[in-house]
Amino acid sequence: MTGVDEQLAIIRRGAEEILLEDELRERLTGGRPLRVKAGFDPTAPDLHLGHTVLINKMRQFQELGHEVIFLIGDFTGLIGDPTGRNATRPPLTPEEIAENARTYEEQIFKILDPERTRVMFNSSWMNEMTAADMIRLAGRHTVARMLERDDFSKRYAAGKPIAIHEFLYPLVQGYDSVALEADVELGGTDQKFNLLVGRQLQQSWGQPPQVVLTMPLLEGLDGVNKMSKSMGNYVGIDEPPAEMFGKLMSISDELMWRYFELLSFRPAAEIDALRRGVEQGANPRDAKLELATEIVDRFHGPGAGERAREAFQRQFRDKALPEDLPEIRVPAPEGRLGIANLLREADLVASNSEAFRMIGQGAVRIDGERVSDRALEIPAGTTHVYQVGKRRFARVTVV
Repeated sequence: MTGVDEQLAIIRRGAEEILLEDELRERLTGGRPLRVKAGFDPTAPDLHLGHTVLINKMRQFQELGHEVIFLIGDFTGLIGDPTGRNATRPPLTPEEIAENARTYEEQIFKILDPERTRVMFNSSWMNEMTAADMIRLAGRHTVARMLERDDFSKRYAAGKPIAIHEFLYPLVQGYDSVALEADVELGGTDQKFNLLVGRQLQQSWGQPPQVVLTMPLLEGLDGVNKMSKSMGNYVGIDEPPAEMFGKLMSISDELMWRYFELLSFRPAAEIDALRRGVEQGANPRDAKLELATEIVDRFHGPGAGERAREAFQRQFRDKALPEDLPEIRVPAPEGRLGIANLLREADLVASNSEAFRMIGQGAVRIDGERVSDRALEIPAGTTHVYQVGKRRFARVTVV
């Protein structure tokens, strides 16, 4: 197994906080693999790169020889995670949880080694709990401690309701660590309170308290907000290679280094060398190409990144069209079709308002020519190549 100092250097990479690092060092010197846990509520069927920050850290622990547990919170999903919420979150149905959990299992093995990963469900012990057991669990924590949580305290001060079952969420998450006898628990910085509850509950059960390791929340493509599907600033790990590559190339040069730190598996020395090269005058675009190639390879297999890179360079450097240009026929019942309606019907925009906004930004082209007239009408019987933004193309025939 890798030496303790080398392990700590790898574990620290990208981490926000380790509580307590002295305890982690002590456990690493114990000579046995550590049991490393990270929990994921199956709240959505698809993972994006923001989710993979934790999974990447799990892989690092795995490669260091430790035991990794990917815990699917099918029981906690029935409660609804109140973290960061200013209102009670509606719980998921059992059917939604089962379907989302199934897709999670399929996706995580694009990063983790399936032979060295334990996938577990917290319902396997929580469903065995009686009402009396749950009352005893609740008796190991106080309302005052719960109200130390920022989101709870703000809602309480504002007179917004907090349902009793929401207090159970951090208790159940903490009890998961007891049930698994976890040595280390990983979570985002927004999960710190819940992770510390796990330490406290383990102590009350007579177990050594787990080390808590928090990871930053990855900013989305806008470089401001947390990556989120609802914000539209995400990169899904199941997106087509070209779409994934193009999105990664759209991030700012500054954000690129954040993505390298949290998403890349390159040695830190290689990333430092790329950064020094940019500081000394190298084109940051070249470093970004390396990042996008690595990420696409990870999720679509060896060679996919290079193929996406070549297609990207042909499309944007050489102004070539995509090889897989969609061929679409759009009806015009009255013999003509407004440009916004055409773009919407061709699935190049989600709505007319988005079409008008993109036209106003100069991001709509017909056969390479920029469109500025929002009232433009396209006659039936014509075929043109339409482009919206940098990545959306289609050859559209109006019929």
